[in-house]
Amino acid sequence: MDTEGKRLNKYISDAGVASRREADRMIEAGRVEIRRKSRRDEEKNPVVKASPGDRVRHGDTVYVDGRELPKKEPPRVCLAYYKPRGVVCTLDRSIPGNLADAVDWPTHITYAGRLDKDSEGLLILTNDGALADRMMRASSQHEKEYVVTVDHALTQEFLKSMAEGVRIHLDDETTLRRHPGGLHVTTRPAKVKRLSERKFTIVLTQGYNRQIRRMCRALGYGVSDILRTRVMNIRIGDLRAGSYRRLSAEELKELDRESRKLPHS
Repeated sequence: MDTEGKRLNKYISDAGVASRREADRMIEAGRVEIRRKSRRDEEKNPVVKASPGDRVRHGDTVYVDGRELPKKEPPRVCLAYYKPRGVVCTLDRSIPGNLADAVDWPTHITYAGRLDKDSEGLLILTNDGALADRMMRASSQHEKEYVVTVDHALTQEFLKSMAEGVRIHLDDETTLRRHPGGLHVTTRPAKVKRLSERKFTIVLTQGYNRQIRRMCRALGYGVSDILRTRVMNIRIGDLRAGSYRRLSAEELKELDRESRKLPHS
């Protein structure tokens, strides 16, 4: 087994292109190519499609969608972004309302955790693929806080059920590929607090597709608005929709520390 060099998915992640999981999907989709370093006594090696498990050795060149990746890791970028409603968490510029066009950062950055198109609020954007991977790992149980507005008056029974866990049906595209009939799961216990007649906060430690909307629907409620106000130690603060800011050194230090913690440690 070739153990030299860096795993291709980590190389792409370290270049700030995508998380390791996203990089694996890009490799499987045939979007990644490699030109191996040539010896002085041979002609230049051709560019070939990469395979999962490939390693990148010194002098190799990696291409994603035909674009050569830099051989040196770029300066670290970590942003707090207020995603408006209507913006889609995708970097595919062919999709209307995509995140890449909305932010228009000069170098490649990715998102650490999605927000659905109809929701708004805090999104962490970074070129640090390892950080994004740690933040998105479901087993880490990192906290995310939301303010939710529903279509009719809250009851104590509803709030109690949301806090204790709700049985929901997952039928998103990713789930259906593995489970053609969908999948029933019970959500983890959450912290819930009433704010007004139709508004409450909820702190989740997981991130199923459209989880809050599915939980509310299972209990007979429709959702009017979802605003994410916190991801781990990062708060939305006074950001306005569509704006962003760099994380402070103190925030980033704490985020790095929190992202490495194991649940309940």
